[in-house]
Amino acid sequence: MSGARVLPGWLRPLAERLPTVTADDLRWHDDRRAPAGAARPAAVLVLFADGPAGPEVLLTERAGTLRQHSGQVAFPGGRSDPGDPSPAATALREAAEETGLDPAGVDVLGELPRLLLAHSRHSVTPVVAHWRAPAPVGVRDAAEVARVERVPLPELLAPAARRRLRGPGGYAGPAFAVRGMLVWGFTAEVLVRVLALGDLLPVDGAVGGPGAAELTLDEALRWARGAGTP
Repeated sequence: MSGARVLPGWLRPLAERLPTVTADDLRWHDDRRAPAGAARPAAVLVLFADGPAGPEVLLTERAGTLRQHSGQVAFPGGRSDPGDPSPAATALREAAEETGLDPAGVDVLGELPRLLLAHSRHSVTPVVAHWRAPAPVGVRDAAEVARVERVPLPELLAPAARRRLRGPGGYAGPAFAVRGMLVWGFTAEVLVRVLALGDLLPVDGAVGGPGAAELTLDEALRWARGAGTP
């Protein structure tokens, strides 16, 4: 990060912490920390901005027709192309293709150690960035993305929006209901860890950890869509 860049005060602790983060600091589950082997490289963009309701993060909802992770909430991102010089280049290119994001308005703050998505055989690098000059974004490729949202962190982290989800394959972790969307799995895991690095989690610390109200995936989907109030 260049010294000439001006960051909002709430984002500075995260920017200062990123250069020294190790995989051990992030406390990934064992299946996330496994050697990547033949996994395909990919990157996602964890993009923060100042918004009218406070700090925001950019999220997408994947198209329901995709073979993998259909309908799930995700960060913009995807598989690396041979011409991408870095994970940051991959994340910015994919975000531009999916949402129309202008990379010229984005300052990359750093990268987290890569993690493995064993079921899809991807080795993913989360790229953390500041959206210095926010501009309109939206769905650009309906075959991949159904929805694009700038989600205020106060809305995402409100007590009523947090649960713990026990999903398929033994998954147990944080889940968030925001604007009719369910944020869980890889996206929720990365988001919670990034926010923790920047001291941006709620002071009560109750973000989907052991002891939080626990839902099955079906219950969580109904909760997020407003069909029920588990």
